Amino acid sequence: MTEWEKMLAGELYDCGDEALLRQWHRAKNLVRDYNRADSEDLEKKDRILAELLGGRGEDLWITPPFYVDYGKNIFFGHHCEVNMNCTFLDDNRIVIGNYALIAPNVQIYTAFHPTRAAERWQTEGGVQRFCRTRSAPVIIGDHVWIGGGSIIMPGVTIGDNTVIGAGSVVTKPVPGNVIARGAPCKAVRPNE
Repeated sequence: MTEWEKMLAGELYDCGDEALLRQWHRAKNLVRDYNRADSEDLEKKDRILAELLGGRGEDLWITPPFYVDYGKNIFFGHHCEVNMNCTFLDDNRIVIGNYALIAPNVQIYTAFHPTRAAERWQTEGGVQRFCRTRSAPVIIGDHVWIGGGSIIMPGVTIGDNTVIGAGSVVTKPVPGNVIARGAPCKAVRPNE
């Protein structure tokens, strides 16, 4: 099994693997070009997103700056908007449904590390350049609005028609049709 396959399977993987690093550097270069593109050069931005992302629907708008790990594990539905300064650590799949709004400074994480230092820095042959990592996908439904400065943790699913309040830390699944907020994020009322 390759390190890429381990990464997507949620197993411990080596971030320093040559193939992973090639994809990581490729994504960083594409994101750099996207972030530096003239604001009105929509054709160039579209070309870069086509090469960077795993998939996208119609009418995707991402306001730079935008940051990713690999890019290829990010999938958008139709009519989505991502505001400035968002970070998507896509070591596993990040799937965002149709008509999603992602406010500024939102962070979506799929990567995490073992809590025991001995497991994070386990060496083979006496050398460990990168800490060991695991991942879990993040799934965001249709018509979801993620408020500014929110953090979405690995393995979280957010149901359709849900609003996540600004500054929330989403550590567990959130059902559909609710307004949720807080750290940790919890549903506070229906979203009718």
